[in-house]
Amino acid sequence: MLVIIQARTSSKRFKDKVLFNIYGKPLILHVIEKIKKSNKIDIIVSTSKKKEDDTLVKLLLKNKIKFFRGSLNNVAKRLYETAISKDQKFFLRVSADSPLIDFQIINKIINIHKKNKSYDLITNIFPKTFPSGQSVEIIKTKILGKNLKFFSRLDKEHVTRYFYENPSKFKIRNFLNKKSSNLRKLSIDTPSDLKIMLKLYNKKKFLNFKYLNEKN
Repeated sequence: MLVIIQARTSSKRFKDKVLFNIYGKPLILHVIEKIKKSNKIDIIVSTSKKKEDDTLVKLLLKNKIKFFRGSLNNVAKRLYETAISKDQKFFLRVSADSPLIDFQIINKIINIHKKNKSYDLITNIFPKTFPSGQSVEIIKTKILGKNLKFFSRLDKEHVTRYFYENPSKFKIRNFLNKKSSNLRKLSIDTPSDLKIMLKLYNKKKFLNFKYLNEKN
């Protein structure tokens, strides 16, 4: 399964956050290392063609990580083109702001996909029962491409919004969190999010974090 990590350096709330050093390495590398714990995946980072993302690309080249560059603002089209460039009928989408992503959740969604490949979208956020930072989606590439022409500006930025706004048009499978509900934020959108995360998790807890094993 191809995992596409969408990443850019131009976040308005936290510029260059994907490059921010956390416990000795950039945030984006923590995301990649967590995902690599799954033995069911291949990883590519999807970023923009803008000059401001050249630094990110240099980091990826240095660490021999595959990447694709496309539109900055039309993220949906960029991810579609990334999947097409790798000739993938499906892809798994993860955001680069999720340094605590649990590979076990990735394995879970891949196993669901393997049992039934007829879904247009498999997700764990419709409804959302996992915390931010543990969101995963498997998207059928062909269906995404067919519907790009209908996407609004917001849909282009939030790749699967159109699916959730028009669920009757698609075959969507959601899987729920079997743990008691704990939606404490586990993603980084602002410097404040990072500060709180580092206060909660020392280096050992951060590097070895597993949401599915964490006590509420």
